[in-house]
Amino acid sequence: MPSHSPSTIKRPPGSWRQPSVLPGFRLTFGLSVTWLTLIVLIPLATIFMKSAGMGWHEFVQVGLSNRALAAYRLSFGTAAVAGLVNAVFGLLVAWVLVRYTFPGHKVVSALVDLPFALPTAVAGIALTAIYAPNGWIGQYLEPLGIKVAFTPLGIIVALVFIGLPFVVRSVEPVLADLGKDVEEAAATLGASRLQTFNRVIFPAIFPALLTGFALAFARGVGEYGSVIFISGNMPGRTEIAPLLIVTQLEQYAYNGATAIATVMMLASFGVLLALNLLQAARRRRYGA
Repeated sequence: MPSHSPSTIKRPPGSWRQPSVLPGFRLTFGLSVTWLTLIVLIPLATIFMKSAGMGWHEFVQVGLSNRALAAYRLSFGTAAVAGLVNAVFGLLVAWVLVRYTFPGHKVVSALVDLPFALPTAVAGIALTAIYAPNGWIGQYLEPLGIKVAFTPLGIIVALVFIGLPFVVRSVEPVLADLGKDVEEAAATLGASRLQTFNRVIFPAIFPALLTGFALAFARGVGEYGSVIFISGNMPGRTEIAPLLIVTQLEQYAYNGATAIATVMMLASFGVLLALNLLQAARRRRYGA
């Protein structure tokens, strides 16, 4: 029988595609779009439709009031600060878990995931008990003039607690794939530790680090249970936007709640879109 090399064999159109485990693009894409429509798009569209029926004047009066603006600044500001803190220390924790083996390694790894499993209200109560003026840690911070509980600093502490796993679990697999041989090769070429990190390691893990930051930020913006106990809930000072929405609902002001929710969704979508565009631009620049 005549033999043919793979390059000389003529294949029918479309046969070059790799076989898929799942049954076909059209079916899987259709199911994905249907599922996202039911779970995400329809609820979001309902909120926008409810807000559209308010009228611009009422929408601005509630959604952009001084109290609401103060709540937005607090929610987005503390979520951003907590995300940055988690980006630094989450990278450090991921580095330790990937690069080193030590007694209790699995216990430490399990502790990272604990905020996922722990009810947020329980976390809020525990943090308040610890950082209150008479708490285990708060009683030592109070004489130094550092107040954590019932201040924006307490909100940041709560958001750091619930956001840490997002950064660690985003960066960890990238570090594992990077391997120590890359660091050894850089050292062989004469690079210092700082140069190795800045020019080799950080560019490789930056997309994953940015993803972890975005996830922690998004979780922090909408966090409620762990924050309401430690924040103090003072309007204009320590009142977060999700609490303001709940307050509107308790007063049966459904239009006001949807207006605040709409502003939060638009702002959150804008921030996350900007982060995704930044990540895509960096991929195009470095070819990653």
